[in-house]
Amino acid sequence: MVWFKRKKEGITTKTSNKKEAPDGLWTKCIKCKQLILDRTLQKQFHVCMYCDYHLRIGSKEYFRILFDDNQYTEICVDLESIDMLEFIDLKTYPDRLKAAKKKTGLDDAITLATGTIEKHQVVIGAMDFAFIGGSMGSVVGEKISFAVDYCLEHRIPLIIIAKSGGARMMESAYSLMQMAKTSAKLAQLSRQKIPYISLMTDPTTGGVTASFAMLGDLNLAEPKALIGFAGPRVIKDTIKRELPEGFQRSEFLLEHGFLDMIVHRRDLKKEIALLLKYFVN
Repeated sequence: MVWFKRKKEGITTKTSNKKEAPDGLWTKCIKCKQLILDRTLQKQFHVCMYCDYHLRIGSKEYFRILFDDNQYTEICVDLESIDMLEFIDLKTYPDRLKAAKKKTGLDDAITLATGTIEKHQVVIGAMDFAFIGGSMGSVVGEKISFAVDYCLEHRIPLIIIAKSGGARMMESAYSLMQMAKTSAKLAQLSRQKIPYISLMTDPTTGGVTASFAMLGDLNLAEPKALIGFAGPRVIKDTIKRELPEGFQRSEFLLEHGFLDMIVHRRDLKKEIALLLKYFVN
């Protein structure tokens, strides 16, 4: 038997020296797996032009879509969570907060800003799923309370864009208290007849759905967004029955009376401006 051994490195070709595409250039659609240029995707409101899937975006992207000329002022900044319970799972809570801040550049899972939508002054609170799953902790509750007080003082509408996995387990009961807190604050807006529009995006679940997300004077949603309290798998295992097709998606909720409208992202600004005009009139 004859053994052969290569004396030099393997043969190199043009393809073997091919450089990888730099980050921030292409995005793969989660649904249809098509590659889309990021600059094209931004022009398309981060909606896939092949399958119309609405990709998840953060607060800054929603501000860019909604505010006139992307001009706005952030309010209630530099409010940060603390580790009240000294919570530890796979990591300590302070480590999770530190990692989330480094990853997103945000202080917590919601950002507040005020500006105009087709000349209508509003406050928008937009949640970021990238910050610990958009979970609702005490800071989220406090920021929403601040937003309500700001709207009461200036008598302007409030818009909250929900995107959340629910209550933040690292804050336990403190997180659950935010459900009652935000609901009570929104009741103050209602008594003063100041409009509150809730926009639910994918996903809106848990304690967020069970509190401020479903309390809008108008409840809107993006197409195909997952919206519910418990997840479909948990419900299926609990009731021991197959769930209907499209269960907990925007279209199912609209059909069953939980939503007022489903709005495509490209139409968000136009439709919200029209609703604000109705409220003003």
